[in-house]
Amino acid sequence: MEGAAHNATQEIIAFHLGNQQFCIKTTSIREIRGWAAATPLPHAPPHVLGVMNLRGSVIPVIDLAAKLGVPGAIDTSRSAIVVVEVGDGIIGLVVDQVSDILSLSGDRIQPVPDLGSTFDPTFSYGIIPLEQGMVCFLNLEHMFAGIEDRIEAA
Repeated sequence: MEGAAHNATQEIIAFHLGNQQFCIKTTSIREIRGWAAATPLPHAPPHVLGVMNLRGSVIPVIDLAAKLGVPGAIDTSRSAIVVVEVGDGIIGLVVDQVSDILSLSGDRIQPVPDLGSTFDPTFSYGIIPLEQGMVCFLNLEHMFAGIEDRIEAA
């Protein structure tokens, strides 16, 4: 997010995981679906809820709160599955509740503070301060780097 791209207007979708707010670029979103149970996979990592059928394609369903290590609560009446394209792969991200679609200029995105050697700041483009709190702008490409290779190998 450097140079002219840093000041460009970005379209983002905000959602809740527990009482925290996160957002992703709208350009990575294929669709937003209501809650649907995933088919569990044996020996899957804890953040993988399973797989679902998306119009004939089997895609992994990820508990995004568990992936990020933040408290979340899947409430089937309010939870949503945000279907995103990451690289050449498609995945479903379970979020507690989709809240807003926002347009903001890139200069409103503040850098993630340095929290030490065990913290990976590449999971986030930065933090967006708002009047009602702060929103963490997630970088799905880094969070799920290489997922298309793992999907094809499955």
